[in-house]
Amino acid sequence: MAQMQSIREQRPDQIYPTLDPAEIERMRRFGDVRAFAVDQSLWTAGQAAPGLMVILAGKVAVTERDQFGNHQPIGVHGPGNFLGELALLSDRPALVDATVRERVEAIVIPSEKLRALMIAEAELGERIMRALILRRVAILQAGIGGPIILGRAENGDVLRLQGFLRRNGHPFQLLNPENDPAAKTLIERFHIAPDQLPIVLCPGGQMLRNPGQDDLARCLGLVRPIDPDRVYDVAIIGAGPGGLATAVYAASEGLSVLVLDCRAFGGQAGASARIENYLGFPTGITGMALMARAYNQAQKFGAEMAIPDEATSLTADADGTFTLRLQIGERVKARSVVLATGARYRRLDVENLDAFETSSVHYWASPFEAKLCAKQEVALVGAGNSAGQAAVYLASQGARVSMLVRRADLAETMSRYLVDRIRSLTNVDVVTGATVSALEGRDGTLSAVRWKLRAGGEEIRRPINHLFLFIGAEPNTDWLKGAGIAVDAKGFVLTGAEAGGERHALETTRRGVFAIGDVRATSVKRVAAAVGEGAQVVAALHTYLAGAGLTLTGIPTPVQTAE
Repeated sequence: MAQMQSIREQRPDQIYPTLDPAEIERMRRFGDVRAFAVDQSLWTAGQAAPGLMVILAGKVAVTERDQFGNHQPIGVHGPGNFLGELALLSDRPALVDATVRERVEAIVIPSEKLRALMIAEAELGERIMRALILRRVAILQAGIGGPIILGRAENGDVLRLQGFLRRNGHPFQLLNPENDPAAKTLIERFHIAPDQLPIVLCPGGQMLRNPGQDDLARCLGLVRPIDPDRVYDVAIIGAGPGGLATAVYAASEGLSVLVLDCRAFGGQAGASARIENYLGFPTGITGMALMARAYNQAQKFGAEMAIPDEATSLTADADGTFTLRLQIGERVKARSVVLATGARYRRLDVENLDAFETSSVHYWASPFEAKLCAKQEVALVGAGNSAGQAAVYLASQGARVSMLVRRADLAETMSRYLVDRIRSLTNVDVVTGATVSALEGRDGTLSAVRWKLRAGGEEIRRPINHLFLFIGAEPNTDWLKGAGIAVDAKGFVLTGAEAGGERHALETTRRGVFAIGDVRATSVKRVAAAVGEGAQVVAALHTYLAGAGLTLTGIPTPVQTAE
């Protein structure tokens, strides 16, 4: 079988475009021309880059680091080329190294001016944005760069760390000490005992022992300290479809925006294997691809991302602003707040579930999970569209899926196109009237799943190592207690007429605080609905902020746009 071409081989002209003299001339007003000597380092992995660099003269070698810190060549940039990658949009640390090979003159465009360039020069900005995105895809595809995780592939904490980095679109390398000589060498070099694994080696040289996602994110520079004295026009809690849509529209209309999420961008939609009923994508699109586009789009317009950063309380201040307290002890000040927290995955009510949740029980079906269970039998619980999409995807990757459904018929809760597709698959067995009764395994690894049939009470036991749960979700609103935000009996936020008084349809019982998407009572639990509410709420924000007489900070414009 022929080897599949890499993205660098498939689309070299889009990844490494050459700008013509007229385009370069249009870029000059966004940056400054600087000179660099031979062997000078322009970028260092793990450190923030000075900005996009448009090469006017000379040559620059771009490399990635392998597990031993050796530099693997990516390519050489010359006149007309530019150095840049997605990290530049948010001024995050670089993922690659760049070193001068022949004396260089370059236009250096810092992050905030790069965003201004993309807006002022739409056609040129589109070419640059496409290149930045494709370069990140190429880095992820190559499997080189980013932090190194040392640990057994099946270890629950290793899987947790991998999942966090994958969902945040960040590259990493996994080295298994049981079969990888490089891992053994690193363990000897750093004198690491087996019971200390897993460890993470960050590009900046730091070593973390089984870190939590917050510690890992800060080591990688994914999140930075938030200025407690800055007042944002709007703070958005949740980076799912609704939150990202709000960020895109609010930032593009000049509001200063901060987006907080406790885990990763994309929410539950980002974990969807394939979305086929979203307008404009007739062939379907993965949830991660759709949400990654929205995430990058929001940053292009200047929205600031703090992920992972979890809000733990919300209070209204005497001056008409709001204060959000974060789990790590920081605080955020904002003139308005949009709640887009979505919902938490509902957990199965079965004994010892938590013993398997980091390694064998999954709440989404991405390529990562599909690789773990390829050619195996898996159990999947659920009967909604998310469950159907997951079952179809896992089946396409070679798994045999036992789909456990409490109801008598899939059609009661699932879209017709998915029901028909599932019925046509020979490696998906739909078991109706079934509930999981027990899980078996040891050391965090699932070995069997048992379920009971409502008709007759028969219990079935199958040797299964992976269980997928798509049984709905509960509103993520516990942290709002004491904030003056009314919720219904199920915990969903009340808005509009249900919140009482005359207010906008998306405004909560607290003036200046709005709720959109799945967290809002009576909302339509669909990706498209959440995106629509994200766009709709921005008009409400403008009306509220104007009526409240609050002075907006907006997003600073570093240069004038073209006339």
